Amino acid sequence: MMDEASLRSEMVRLARSLFERGFSVGTAGNISVRLENGLLMTPTNSSLGALEADRISRLDDKGNLVSGDKPSKEVFLHRAFYQTRPQAGAVVHLHSTFATALSCLEDTDPNDCIPPITPYVVMRVGKVRLLPYEPPGDEAMGDHIRNLNGDAAAVLLANHGPVVSGKDLHSAVYAAEELEETAKLLVTLRGQKVRHLNNAQVDELSRRFSDMK
Repeated sequence: MMDEASLRSEMVRLARSLFERGFSVGTAGNISVRLENGLLMTPTNSSLGALEADRISRLDDKGNLVSGDKPSKEVFLHRAFYQTRPQAGAVVHLHSTFATALSCLEDTDPNDCIPPITPYVVMRVGKVRLLPYEPPGDEAMGDHIRNLNGDAAAVLLANHGPVVSGKDLHSAVYAAEELEETAKLLVTLRGQKVRHLNNAQVDELSRRFSDMK
């Protein structure tokens, strides 16, 4: 278990890596990490490429700001994941290009946005649900996530982008990267005959690698 200072430093490092590789642009995207009595969250209107460790928002377990800058307006959706998934230690919300593209397509399956075309998307991400559109920062998005009852580690927000939870900060970031890479494959392969993993293969992967999400 990393201490708070180490978590802050690692949030800065991983956020910068995501930004520099194009997973987030401008001030889009936000990251949070669960603490024993609250959470750390990237501040509102901050760039993932230029975070400062001591300005990262620290919230108590009620969502009140304790220290640092004002948190992202998407704090509601992060807290909803922590409330419904006790195994979640971090949440990553990006506007990555291909996952966001899938969230805009009319024929994206709302119950299974990311079909199992590779083993790693099953292992790291699992089944992804599409949630109805809400304006950014609307508390209703927290309700949509809570209504999933913790059954999904990742979602696509309609016309907005992906949100991915993980057991810790590294797991959440790696899962967000895997989701984007798989979304890129899906967009690239649109109109082609695609071989999906079958139910037995998915079930085996889910059993063997359940600790990755």
